[in-house]
Amino acid sequence: MFRLARSKPIAAALRAATETPLRACPQQRRNLSIHEYLSANLLKSYGVGVPIGEVARTAAEAEAVAKRLGGEDMVIKAQVLAGGRGKGTFDNGLKGGVRVIYSPTEAKMFAEQMIGHNLVTKQTGAQGRLCNSVYICERKFARREFYLAILMDRQTQGPVIVASSQGGMDIETVAKETPDAILTTPIDINVGVTDEIARNIATEMGFSEQCVEEAKDSIQKLYKVFMDKDATQIEINPLSETSDHKVLAMDAKLGFDDNAEFRQKEVFSWRDTTQEDADEVKAAEYGLNFIKLDGDIGCLVNGAGLAMATMDIIKLNGGSPANFLDVGGGATPTAIRSAFELITSDPKVTAIFVNIFGGIVRCDAIAQGLINVVQEMNIRTPIVARLQGTNMDQANKLINDSGLKIFSMEDLQNAAEKSVQFSKVVKMAREIDVGVEFSLGI
Repeated sequence: MFRLARSKPIAAALRAATETPLRACPQQRRNLSIHEYLSANLLKSYGVGVPIGEVARTAAEAEAVAKRLGGEDMVIKAQVLAGGRGKGTFDNGLKGGVRVIYSPTEAKMFAEQMIGHNLVTKQTGAQGRLCNSVYICERKFARREFYLAILMDRQTQGPVIVASSQGGMDIETVAKETPDAILTTPIDINVGVTDEIARNIATEMGFSEQCVEEAKDSIQKLYKVFMDKDATQIEINPLSETSDHKVLAMDAKLGFDDNAEFRQKEVFSWRDTTQEDADEVKAAEYGLNFIKLDGDIGCLVNGAGLAMATMDIIKLNGGSPANFLDVGGGATPTAIRSAFELITSDPKVTAIFVNIFGGIVRCDAIAQGLINVVQEMNIRTPIVARLQGTNMDQANKLINDSGLKIFSMEDLQNAAEKSVQFSKVVKMAREIDVGVEFSLGI
């Protein structure tokens, strides 16, 4: 049996699922997002109705695409992986990453102003994200607009279909202001989305009688995409009933499970690394789990749990972590060097906290690797090292005898305090242009 419920707490789930991951909430793996034109092509291959459109990577291509589409009533959309494109602003002053156009000439004009420029939206930060292409599609007029998403739900530990009669707008606002307009349907993966479930969702959403069956089919096809492609999120906003009673996915936002990359080679070949943080892309190449944050204390830790605890204790002592960085269980010299390259590339970093548990790799080997890296890279930022585990005493002796600005400490609280103290002193030294060695008294 299906269960259709109106749920107020779904707002929190929507917030977690529909926004770009917050930098304040690091995680080991990120779900792959793909551009809208790729999402549309994928949905179309499953028989889901989408407006006719093509991608263009130059202004000349945009003009040619517009001509092929008929060139009279179209929409041009900047292909940037961020929400709020329509209300965004380009770095050249152009307002709106989604514009209505009426001719191939307009397609060319707007493409010239979009491609090669950064689009700043509520989700990109001040720097924005580079637009490398535009998606030009026919403009369809909707009689009604709905919201539909298929997500993974922690509470039910399975897929859930989230739907609303109020599509074409910020779903978080809908969830906050009119929670009764949000419909949630947990799905049993052993049963799937039956005709009865899909038909009832379509009816409850408010599709007209002429479109209920097509909407039912669309919901089932979207669920098939979700399951076949190891998706973590399929968000259609709006899912529209057009003036000629067709059901079309006007906009699509798809996310896929990184852990399924080995069996979703085609999907992951669509990844656009230009839309991601360059340091995070580089870290992935090194096999590191790295997310840049807004603080000034660099963290180098092995193990996600220890990394989170390290960040927490820095915050509790009044500091602010500059990154989440898990080098993994091995913590090899190569991994440590790669980690330091990432940490020291951030000019905000004023101190580095190395917190390693030596289990698989001995602490003395880690210490020697740390010493070598600091010497080779001529790192002048103070480093607090807490190495616990096998051969920790030998490791502490190696560090203390190195003569480098590496301060070995055994207690986690004391190490965190010292990191915060060093950070504050170095920041003050930079402000008054005093040498770090002088300010630290070394």
